[in-house]
Amino acid sequence: MGQHFLKDENIAQKIVESLLYSGNLLEIGPGTGVLTKYLIRKANNFKVVEIDRESVEHLEATFPDLTSRIIKGDFIKLDLSDYFDAEFAVIGNFPYNISSQIFFKVIQNRAMVPEVVCMIQKEVAERLAAPPKNKTYGILSVLLGAFYDIELLFTVSETVFIPPPKVKSAVIRLTRKANLNLNCDEVMFFDVVKTAFNQRRKTMRNSLKKFWFEKFDPEQYPVFRQRPEELSVEEFVALVNILAK
Repeated sequence: MGQHFLKDENIAQKIVESLLYSGNLLEIGPGTGVLTKYLIRKANNFKVVEIDRESVEHLEATFPDLTSRIIKGDFIKLDLSDYFDAEFAVIGNFPYNISSQIFFKVIQNRAMVPEVVCMIQKEVAERLAAPPKNKTYGILSVLLGAFYDIELLFTVSETVFIPPPKVKSAVIRLTRKANLNLNCDEVMFFDVVKTAFNQRRKTMRNSLKKFWFEKFDPEQYPVFRQRPEELSVEEFVALVNILAK
């Protein structure tokens, strides 16, 4: 299922210690429970979500007290309000093949998720933490950066996994910003960012044509001569407000 199980206890403890939030907690994809055994002691209201049947059976046998707190299913498809009635942090060694989908799910539930600590592919971690004017800066860099401060904490060698992945990994921490209000039409913001980066080699003038009427002259705004990787979150917000007029 695209999973690589962490075997290094020192790395496991370092990941858990990177979590600053002390309230409710959800672990995604606990697998063999290498993080779970430390997290059980860290949070009172602690749940895990696991889709793999063999992993669920292992967790139930290894942590009997956890049995009632195992959510058997796909995190991407969950209605998280069914399991938490207050804010909760997210932690886990995310399966590399669905890490982007997990982050989009976090963005959708940002009002409930104040912090995320996770291990992902190093290349993806660098992309998320990349600043504007960087070739790896992309859709998730902007959308996550709109609502979270993103820190790349440390890298992890391939040798500490079973089976070893073909790439290096990294641990990142997302800390929700105090103000979740973007001061623009948020639906349009998401649409503009995705549309622009889907044609990232084009200038904004050419990639965003669907957003304006014939009478609109993009040449009067310098931002339309730029490419998406050149714009910060704040500049995307300003761009959306121009288009919304």
